[in-house]
Amino acid sequence: MDVEKLEKIRDHERMEETFTPMPSPYYMELTKLLLNHASDNIPKADEIRTLIKDVWDTRIAKLRVSADSFVRQQEAHAQLDNLTLMEINTSGAFLTQALNHMYKLRTNLQPSEGAQSQDF
Repeated sequence: MDVEKLEKIRDHERMEETFTPMPSPYYMELTKLLLNHASDNIPKADEIRTLIKDVWDTRIAKLRVSADSFVRQQEAHAQLDNLTLMEINTSGAFLTQALNHMYKLRTNLQPSEGAQSQDF
């Protein structure tokens, strides 16, 4: 947990449009555990907490934008490169519900096979 490295990670995450790889797939969980239970032993703990929160907020904002684009374009598949399980879990319920609603809307818009055509 080095402040300079975290600043570089934060800045890199902000500059890239896609998700950048994190140093650990459990970066958020580990940071929360360490800062909640051993912050007295960690130099610059408040700065580290702020930087990790900045990285988290940036990644969640990207995830929201990606999910919005995914739903608007009525996609059926998404590639989740460089996301951690905690980040996926944060938006999983929303995406599942959105996909279920899109499926229902699509099936309601498709004419049934027994429906008669009204050609003039």
